Amino acid sequence: MTQETILHQADQQRFVLSIAGHDAVLEYQRQGDKVDFVRTFVPDPLRGQGVAGRLVRHGLEWAKSQQLAINASCWYVQKFL
Repeated sequence: MTQETILHQADQQRFVLSIAGHDAVLEYQRQGDKVDFVRTFVPDPLRGQGVAGRLVRHGLEWAKSQQLAINASCWYVQKFL
C-alpha cells in the first residue's frame, strides 16, 4: 500500500490528494488572517472512499495551525465546522 500525501500548493491556494492518477482538490481563498474554503472536488473513480473528508480535515488543521479565521463557502466543508 502506498502512502497518500496531501500536497499544499499555496501558490494556487489549494490542497491536492493524488490517488491512482486522479487528483482530488480542496480550494481556498486566503485574505490576510482569514481563509474561505470555496470548493471541494473528487473525481468519480475516487468518490465514496472518504477522500474529500481527508482533504477537508487536513485543510482545517492547516488553517487552525496558522490561526486563521475559517469560513466555508463550500457546502461540504460546512459539514465539518
